[in-house]
Amino acid sequence: MTTTETEAFEAMRAHHRSLTDGVDRRARALADAVTAGAPYEPPAAQLVAYLAEEVLPHAWAEEQTIYRAAGQYADLAGTVQEMTAEHRRLADLSEKLARASESQEALVAAGTIGPLFAAHVDKEDQLLLPRLHDDPATQLPDLLRQMHELLEGAKEAPGEAGPAPVADSSAPAPDPLGAVFGLLLDAGKALAGSGQGDLACRLVASAWAAVRGPRPELAVRATAALHGLARAATSQPVSFSGASGAAAAPADPTLDVRQMAPAKRHEVIFATFASLPPSTGFVLVNDHDPRPLRYQFEAEHAGQFTWDYLEAGPEVWRVRIGRPAAVGASGASGAAAAPADPTLDVRQMAPAKRHEVIFATFASLPPSTGFVLVNDHDPRPLRYQFEAEHAGQFTWDYLEAGPEVWRVRIGRPAAVGATK
Repeated sequence: MTTTETEAFEAMRAHHRSLTDGVDRRARALADAVTAGAPYEPPAAQLVAYLAEEVLPHAWAEEQTIYRAAGQYADLAGTVQEMTAEHRRLADLSEKLARASESQEALVAAGTIGPLFAAHVDKEDQLLLPRLHDDPATQLPDLLRQMHELLEGAKEAPGEAGPAPVADSSAPAPDPLGAVFGLLLDAGKALAGSGQGDLACRLVASAWAAVRGPRPELAVRATAALHGLARAATSQPVSFSGASGAAAAPADPTLDVRQMAPAKRHEVIFATFASLPPSTGFVLVNDHDPRPLRYQFEAEHAGQFTWDYLEAGPEVWRVRIGRPAAVGASGASGAAAAPADPTLDVRQMAPAKRHEVIFATFASLPPSTGFVLVNDHDPRPLRYQFEAEHAGQFTWDYLEAGPEVWRVRIGRPAAVGATK
């Protein structure tokens, strides 16, 4: 069925009303919690998630479609620039809300977000959309379709942090590292926009690991950006009931972070992991899919943890995070090579042929068997390809990790976990 100009116009306005209502309801829930003396962290986290998952991706899609069309009118060019700047302001405020460490700080951020977004939407409804609707040269149904394509596919380019200022306004001097970091986050968003969401997440997670110690405020920006970018990943880096196939042990402690401020959650999770002895784990309980955290674990603890989904929403996510007995790559089974495991030494093969041979060898494996890959460098890129193509259907265990030779046991488990 063909959508008319008026139907597209009304559909856009209706979606704006829905978004405004969503922001208002969550901001009111935060205000009510503070007034009642209840924990402010859960409603703050819900507002942050709504901004990251709904409002900011919508804003990005508008910039690529409606704003480009409206910006061609000379008398609206300044308005479009102003509204684009408001998107950045919303991103900055969502980041401030995410790292708020006390209730009044969160309340001020939320109290600014609601009116700003309402006024912003009103300008779009009253100025931009009517002009586009009345111009015979502009097709609102086409713009609406383009927005849906951007938002529904795996090519969303959100990011809670947004193109934040290149330097902290409170700093007494220019901040070159902050400027470079802002450019890196922009690069991550561009990668996500081109369909490289998984690569974007790994890039930003690696940057997070690099600045986590010396520049924690930059690490907060990276964490916020990851929560948006993780939705653009085109491959699934984790699997339901993970590659290790491990279930929660009765003695595993539970870490429920749903009542914690968003900015504190990852800090507590990593501290809990740091205290784990080998062959133990804990069950993380969260109110959203912790995929951004998974990328951070890959960046900082590659080969030193396991990750298994036990429950996957829509209200509660439970993930067992463990430290294996024998250090292996993320999701590793912790198993040693069996005496009968064949060895595949690819060091003498042409690089272009190696992955083809490795995947063919894996394809021939019966369940509960494996082979030992011998390589002259860390085969982590291969690991990412296995995650993309065989998520939940393989095990991966480092037996030797350089500096000259790497040996990895790649196996096919007896019970294949379902891909999430």
